[in-house]
Amino acid sequence: MNIAVFCGANTGHDPGILHAAQEMGRTIAQRGMGVVYGGGHVGLMGAVADAALEAGGKVIGVIPGFMVEKELAHQGLSELIIVRDMHERKMRMHELSQAVVALPGGFGTMDEVFELLTWRQLGLHAKPIALLNVNGFYTPLLEQVVRMEQDGFLHGSTRILAATTVEALLHSIQRDMTV
Repeated sequence: MNIAVFCGANTGHDPGILHAAQEMGRTIAQRGMGVVYGGGHVGLMGAVADAALEAGGKVIGVIPGFMVEKELAHQGLSELIIVRDMHERKMRMHELSQAVVALPGGFGTMDEVFELLTWRQLGLHAKPIALLNVNGFYTPLLEQVVRMEQDGFLHGSTRILAATTVEALLHSIQRDMTV
């Protein structure tokens, strides 16, 4: 099983978030699962990849060519897949994974998560999508999702798994996949 991990290309200001990213990579590897991620060596992305690799895990990076040209690609991965653009990156990560986890991040992370949520709502996949809510990072977003549901703007499979710890989040994903 591979888990797509979406997260920031920066580490942010909260050291707890960096620690959680490292724990995510390490724990996925220790559970015998693979990491599929954006292919960079920087920020939380690099932290997830490095921790998974150090724990003996398989890490597949998917990165657009323009990012390789900017020397952002991680050179020590199990596999590095170079794609044309950001859209192809999301599609390839989706094809390679059975579940999705988002750690804190910026617009790119939000874009990736929302596109896969939209695809699931349209019935294009049924993969679990989960948010690691480190120090309440995703609490306002989760509240907005409740509002969108209450106001009748969401339909179909809108459930987003969320937890504050890596262990709880991975447990939720595995439970969701067996239901």
